[in-house]
Amino acid sequence: MSLNLSKGVWYMIYASFAFSLMNVCIKYIPHIPPIEIVLFRSVVSLVISLFFLLNQRVPIWGNNKKVLFLRGFTGAIALTLFFMLLQQIPLAAATSMQYMAPIFTAVLGIFIVKEKVAKKQFLYFGLSLLGIFVIQGFDTRISLFHLLLGLIASIFTGLAYNFIRKLKTSEHPLVIIFYFPLVTIPFAAIYAYFNWVNPIGWDWLILIIVGLLTQVAQYFMTKSYQTEELSKVSIIQYVGIIYALGFGYFIFGETYNWITYIGMILVFSGVILNLWNKRNT
Repeated sequence: MSLNLSKGVWYMIYASFAFSLMNVCIKYIPHIPPIEIVLFRSVVSLVISLFFLLNQRVPIWGNNKKVLFLRGFTGAIALTLFFMLLQQIPLAAATSMQYMAPIFTAVLGIFIVKEKVAKKQFLYFGLSLLGIFVIQGFDTRISLFHLLLGLIASIFTGLAYNFIRKLKTSEHPLVIIFYFPLVTIPFAAIYAYFNWVNPIGWDWLILIIVGLLTQVAQYFMTKSYQTEELSKVSIIQYVGIIYALGFGYFIFGETYNWITYIGMILVFSGVILNLWNKRNT
């Protein structure tokens, strides 16, 4: 008996799986500085994005260059910090912290895109934050520094998503994607020049795969949002925690105590309740 799922749902499942594989690849190269990984990822993304922009004859520079730059800059910071987190703490714990981004997206949206947030949504936000503190407080592998790293990464992700919202009516999606590597590469290249760690052997292949998986994931996520209502597919991306727990256990031998699992449940309960609230208002 086959599952009767819409194309949009399947696209989001594929996207979540590709992002999870990308995270696994990053944990395989902990000796490569995060910003150097971001540089390789950005070069691959730049080449692919530019190819499709030129092929579709889309003007590559866009209209609102200031916001496009801010989207690229904040996204680069968020990605670098998350890669750093991935390299230092267990896979599922890092993924849980990454899922705090929708909360900061909503809160920052009050000021940046003037979106309203219901009072009860702040209760759901608090529930997720409590879960993050539980994870940090009862897992000795996760320090206060890692907690702050995860929160700052989520804040910058929230900023990047809000800038994308501001651009949704003025820019082609490919232009928005293109500006991320366009802005990131100069900054990452300067840092990498003075702090370069030479990839060895399989490192080169893994770095290329990181870039390719990112493009695949972004493609399927975009297709999902184009073919299905946001409220129906946005929650599907949270199956990524299942992938993270599985990959973490079977590939890296990562296990957790029961209190840490409770923390993860609190995080996702807050996020899911928030999505449910938005869907029913």
